[in-house]
This record gives sequence, C-alpha cells and structure tokens, in this order.
Amino acid sequence: MYKPLLTDLFELTMLAGYQQEAMIEKPAAFELFFRELPYQGGYAVFAGLQTALDYLAGLAFTAADVQYLASLGLFDDAFLAFLKEFRFSGRVTAPREGEIVFAGEPLLTVEGTLAETQFVETVLLNIINFQTLVATKAARLAHAAGRSQVIEFGLRRAQGPDGAMSVARAAAIGGVRSTSNVLAGCVFDLPVKGTHAHSWVMAFPDELSAFRAYAECFPDHCVLLVDTYDTLSSGLPNSLTVARELRAAGHELVGVRLDSGDLAYLSRQARRMFDDAGFPEVKIVASNELDEFVINSIRSEGGLIDVYGVGTRLATCAGPGGGALGGVYKLVEFAGKPRMKMTSDPVKSTLPGCKRWLRTKDGNGRFVIDVLDLDHGRGIPFAPGEVAYDPKHPQRSKTVAPECQVVDCRSVVMEDGQAVQPAPSLPAMADYCAAQLQCLPEGCLRLINPHVYKVGISKQLLDLREKLQQEHSS
Repeated sequence: MYKPLLTDLFELTMLAGYQQEAMIEKPAAFELFFRELPYQGGYAVFAGLQTALDYLAGLAFTAADVQYLASLGLFDDAFLAFLKEFRFSGRVTAPREGEIVFAGEPLLTVEGTLAETQFVETVLLNIINFQTLVATKAARLAHAAGRSQVIEFGLRRAQGPDGAMSVARAAAIGGVRSTSNVLAGCVFDLPVKGTHAHSWVMAFPDELSAFRAYAECFPDHCVLLVDTYDTLSSGLPNSLTVARELRAAGHELVGVRLDSGDLAYLSRQARRMFDDAGFPEVKIVASNELDEFVINSIRSEGGLIDVYGVGTRLATCAGPGGGALGGVYKLVEFAGKPRMKMTSDPVKSTLPGCKRWLRTKDGNGRFVIDVLDLDHGRGIPFAPGEVAYDPKHPQRSKTVAPECQVVDCRSVVMEDGQAVQPAPSLPAMADYCAAQLQCLPEGCLRLINPHVYKVGISKQLLDLREKLQQEHSS
C-alpha cells in the first residue's frame, strides 16, 4: 500500500542536498507528536504503529521508481544510485497501540542515519495522524454507547479505499470492534455485520414480501430495515409478523434497524412492541448520521438501542476539533547533539533531545501526571518525589508524590529496520485501550469540557531547553 514514491517531494530534495553536503550518513533522531488533543477532548488513543512498522520494514525503491525520479531532471546519478540501495535500518521507540496519549508526548522516536530518518517523515505522519484520530473517535463513540455495541459503517463515506481500511483497523483498537467492510473483516479478522438497504424493500411488491424473502434467505441472521415506508404503522408490525413466522419454523429474528426519525422515541416503541409480543431478544439497531453526541443524547432521552451503526462521522473523523490530527515530525538530535526548533510562535517551538515518556500512577493504578525526561546522558531517571514543570509555563510545577509508581510508556519496537516482536491482535489492542481508559482521572472521558490531564517536563529537560535558548540568543 505504501510505496516509496508516496512522499512529499521535499523529502527527496532534502536527501539529495544532504548527500551533496556529506551529511546523509550522520546519525539523527526525530520525534513524532501532536500539539493539541482532537475533538476538544481529554485524551487520544494511539494507533497505526504496526502499519508504520510494516512500511519501514518493506521500504525499497524499484527500478521503475528510480527511472521516474530520473525523468524529473532534479537528481544526479549519484543520488539515484543511492536510492537503489536505500533501506530503513534504524530504531523506532513507541508505545503500544491502544495507549492513551496526550499533546506533546513523543509517539514515535525514530533513530538512524539522517537519510533514513528524514525520508520516512511524510508516510509516518500519514499513518499515525489518521489512525490515531480514528481510534480516538471510536473510543469516544464506544464510551458514549455504554454497554451497547457500535459497528463501523463508514466504507461508502471513507476517504478512498485505503482510508476505509485504516478506519476499520483503527476503529477496532478504539473499541468499535466490528465493521460492514468485508475486505477489512478478511484482512484484519474482524466480525462483519450488516442488514439490507431500502432498495431491497423497494424492489418487492410490498414491505412484508421483502421481509419474508430476506428471512427466507438468511433465517438465522435476519436484521430487517423497518423505515422504508413508515416505521410504526408498517415496518415494525411487518417485522413482528416475520419474527413469528421465523419462530414457527425454528428460527429467531435477530433484530430490526431504525435509520430515520426520532431514534430515542422509535427505539422505545420498538422495544415495547417486541417485548409485549414475546421477543425480548430481538436487537434494536440504529443508524443515520450518528456520532458520540447524538448517541449520548439518545441514551439521555431513554432510548433503548442495542447496536449503533456509525458511518460518516467515524470514517471522516467529523466533529469539533476533528477532521485531522495535527501531528508533526521534528528533528531532536543530530550528530550526537540535541536540536530544538526556536520560533517567534512559542506554540511551535519544540523540546530538545531524545526523551523518555513516563507516566506516574497512584496506588489504584490511576494516571496522575505524565513526565517527559531526557533519554540520553543521565544515569538516574525521573523518580517519585521529583518536580515536573509545565512546559509552557515553567513557573507552574507539581511534585510527584513519593508513593507514585513511574512507568515508561514506550519501548523499542524496531531495531535494525526489523520489528522486535510480532504485533498483538486487534482484540488485544482494544482490550488494552479499554483498560487504560478506565485509569484516566475523573472527568477526562467527558465529551464536553473534559478534565485537562497534565504533562510536565523534568528539571533536566527544562535546563537543556533554557541552555539552548540562551546559546541561540547570545
């Protein structure tokens, strides 16, 4: 899927320039992070790692790729020869997929030669930005749905076939564990779910005939779409007729789907009708431009929906503060020395050096504060009892209680261009994500005005930043 020419042109022109300046083999390190949480929310869910590692492990230019680049008239023969042998042979440090992440934290640290660490920038951002955004949206949907199930219905509204596959994968990590996308079900071993369209009903002489035909085709997997004509006076009564006929033949109706109207009200009416008729196991499925806010509203109004099918607003990551995750990829170390971006816009300045991303937890395993500390050149890491400083306002600080546990959120996942260990399954990632969400401080899961979780920096990292700033200004 990710071919080497899938990159921004400037990645290649910089590599060609680095080669001419004899810099291409010098050691470098980049970090990938985002500056603001998506959806105006209280957290994000990291996703896309295995896709990124697969890209890095398979990175190689074909003869046709090099021939095309030669036709651009930009690159000399020496650089084109270099590309023929180009591979990624570096190291990647990252959290587990499904980890809860916050702004400013290094999701990836990529170490290797300047050539290999620079070139992979565009695709790593493409993968991690999108899948992390989708996984976060999915987690918000799953939380809003409570004990009800959410299905990913977004294939027809996704941003192309590759986007549709990424959506299904990342959504599963965030907690939306089934999909209508058959290819995604096959590739990612996800449960595939679906009903029928309104066109099925409209193709038959009447609604009851359509329902009967569908039940005959799929007697043990029958979910009927009940709003083609009129939900209360036609769709639900006809689906009850089919439910009785299926039971008489030794089968059971699985569910009905509501796709328009007042979903809270209609679901209550549907539940009452099926319960009164002796079909309490029939599931009520709802769709139609759902998102976490609509789902939350349906539940607050007493809606009785068992399964939510979410399409457009999951596949396109729609919502306040959604649309795109503003992840960036910045040089933090070059030729053994720390680097930082200094700019007139303080928001866009960066923290220097390769870092450790630490998480402090209380005795109940709940998150207290995350701390970024220097990774190199220090024998003693940040420990309980030390002070963490607000990176934007260093006069604000927090002393981590001595009884807190400090854990490293990341590990080396790729060495010498090869993954260190096999990837866990998507269900395992989703289980991990669900468990980590329960460890967030109270209020972080709120959809509106969530609690702001703190991310601080160690004294040593603060001192290094101030030292480099002083050197630059002198």
